[in-house]
Amino acid sequence: MSDARTRWGRIIISTRAIATIASQACLHTYGIVGMASRNLVDGISHLIARDPRHGVDVRTEQGGVSIELFLIVEYGTRISSVADSVAHTVRYQIERALGTPIGAVNVHIQDLRISDVD
Repeated sequence: MSDARTRWGRIIISTRAIATIASQACLHTYGIVGMASRNLVDGISHLIARDPRHGVDVRTEQGGVSIELFLIVEYGTRISSVADSVAHTVRYQIERALGTPIGAVNVHIQDLRISDVD
């Protein structure tokens, strides 16, 4: 959790809120087809109940927030460019929305998918 004190009180931002913002930022980035499972248990739980934070792992540390993204990229796109773009987009969106410094954004490409051709 991110914690900040103001003169009016204390503001606590949950890791769930940060993960939701990161997930939405990923899905709106060019070349990202979807979010992947972090592990087998995460994959099974996502089949049972849809979770908007699927494929995002947020850890808070003293230096800020560390984010792990597990993504599915569209086949035919340049993977390094998409990964760099999504890392910058997630960092920007979270820092803009929450004012919380981001320590690291690690992108893990789990799969490639061919988009439907009409």
